[in-house]
Amino acid sequence: MAVTVTTDAGPATPAGRRPRRGVRRGEVRGMPYLLILPGFIFYALFVLVPIADTVRLSFLEWDGLSPQTWVGLDNYLQVLTDPNTWTSLRVSLVFVVFGCVLPVTLALLLVGIIARTRIRGLSFFRFVFFLPYTIALAVVAIAWRWLYSLDGSLNAIIKAVFGSDLVRPFLGDAGLALPALGVVALWATFGFVVVMLLSGTQHIPKELYEAARIDGAGPVREFFTVTLPGIRHELRVSLVMTLTLSLRIFDLPLMATQGGPGYATTTPSLMMYRDVFVNGQIGPGAAIAVLLTLVIFIGVGLVNRLVRSE
Repeated sequence: MAVTVTTDAGPATPAGRRPRRGVRRGEVRGMPYLLILPGFIFYALFVLVPIADTVRLSFLEWDGLSPQTWVGLDNYLQVLTDPNTWTSLRVSLVFVVFGCVLPVTLALLLVGIIARTRIRGLSFFRFVFFLPYTIALAVVAIAWRWLYSLDGSLNAIIKAVFGSDLVRPFLGDAGLALPALGVVALWATFGFVVVMLLSGTQHIPKELYEAARIDGAGPVREFFTVTLPGIRHELRVSLVMTLTLSLRIFDLPLMATQGGPGYATTTPSLMMYRDVFVNGQIGPGAAIAVLLTLVIFIGVGLVNRLVRSE
């Protein structure tokens, strides 16, 4: 004979079974989907549809005015066999080093030191560090272009300290232009990474540091056993953001050097801009956009795989 249990919440149910959760009166099963529908429609119209159209244009020969002609993979073959494409990819990798690897490495060192000590006015330092990230890169590029010019502040300091023999047109030298812009990328992204990692240290219990010190852990061991695991989520976000920015960087070389001298500072985004808006070659430009998107997806996937949040 089955034993039934009677509760105030509903009718009797057999012992050992949970009562079924029915739909409450007035509740709509698809309500969550209805709530996200406006945002999804906006996202689809302004993100997914342009991406799909870019992929379509990458298989066409079109200058924006004449009829479109299907060429298949010819645009991709043209882009992949162009030496300037691989030159621009190497430029992007240099920007990844200056705009992603170096800022994250230096920020980890700084945060490792700050996490072990108490610093007064930390909020003010966060504001100072984060300020360069809030400035548009186009404005940053113009300011640093003045700084790097022959009669700029940097060359004035070099001339006063070391003499006029070391004065250089940094952005006009094929060997110095890319490292000079890399320093600008480092300056622009370093503060963002510092603020992100500092926010992660606020969630680390102080008892963990005390326990590590009682166990005799030094600064290095304390960093790798307490600080680094505690900020792993913020580290992953910082790497994804800076890696994406470095690979698709466009406005900094455009405003500072126009991609020159030669192709010394030309990035894939700048090549895409030239093909589409200057040369009227929309097909190859769209192919560069698709390939660059694939590279970014691969890079972000590697970061998410290497730096797990759990």
